[in-house]
Amino acid sequence: MVASVPPYSGIFAGNRAVGRIALTIKADGDGSHRHKVHEHGALRVRFPNGASRATLDAVMVNTAGGMTGGDSFDIDIAVGDGAGLSVTTAAAEKIYRSLGPDTAINVKLAVGDGGVLAWLPQETILFDRVRLTRHINAELAPTARLLLAEAIVFGRSAMGELLTRGHFFDHWRVRVGGKLAFAESLRLDGAIADKLAQRAVGHAGVAAASVLKIPGDDGDVAAVRAMDHDFAGEVGVSDWNGIMLARLVAPDGAALRRDLIGIMTALGDAPLPRLWLN
Repeated sequence: MVASVPPYSGIFAGNRAVGRIALTIKADGDGSHRHKVHEHGALRVRFPNGASRATLDAVMVNTAGGMTGGDSFDIDIAVGDGAGLSVTTAAAEKIYRSLGPDTAINVKLAVGDGGVLAWLPQETILFDRVRLTRHINAELAPTARLLLAEAIVFGRSAMGELLTRGHFFDHWRVRVGGKLAFAESLRLDGAIADKLAQRAVGHAGVAAASVLKIPGDDGDVAAVRAMDHDFAGEVGVSDWNGIMLARLVAPDGAALRRDLIGIMTALGDAPLPRLWLN
């Protein structure tokens, strides 16, 4: 009797990385502390600077060493009333090429009244023939504060690894007091390198980032614009309805990182994670 062999798709699915973090932070008289921590699969979260302080530091770790087609990560973070949390990653996340299915990243953020969240992961590096779908959804109480920075590097140009084609869909939604305050969707499909070369898209840059601050105001815009002559790439910044948004594009990942560090330091809303300075 010959044992049946599962189809390739079944084998492929069985070898995909799945990870989930569910983290709740609460505040008391001693500061902010972990209330609930759930880890599953390839995702872990560590707290390098103690268990209770005004703003708790969290570092996410992907033990799979990267992501590829069919991998799925879910991150669910809730910061309670009056609590503070700063989140980064242990290293840049690498998204490798896919032979078919998308890599899926779903991020859910919630911040209570008087709470502060700094979402500051290190860069996401996309490799040639990548397929990535990412959703970031944030729910803020009326007096919550959010600093969100996301950076994408299209290929490791310094190592001669260029991204020519792929698929990247990025979906952001932010609600304040239950009302939609910020929404955008970005889709790059097919010949991504050709699209980035266009002046109105990337002006030949291969690294881009967005920095969103809520609440944000004219003072934040002025702080960023004051650095204009120091930027290695191009930066645009504006504010409206209590929101500040900065857009960055740079010729490579190193230049983007330098500009991001400068902007986040100038905004001064949260100390820059030490891992960003290594």
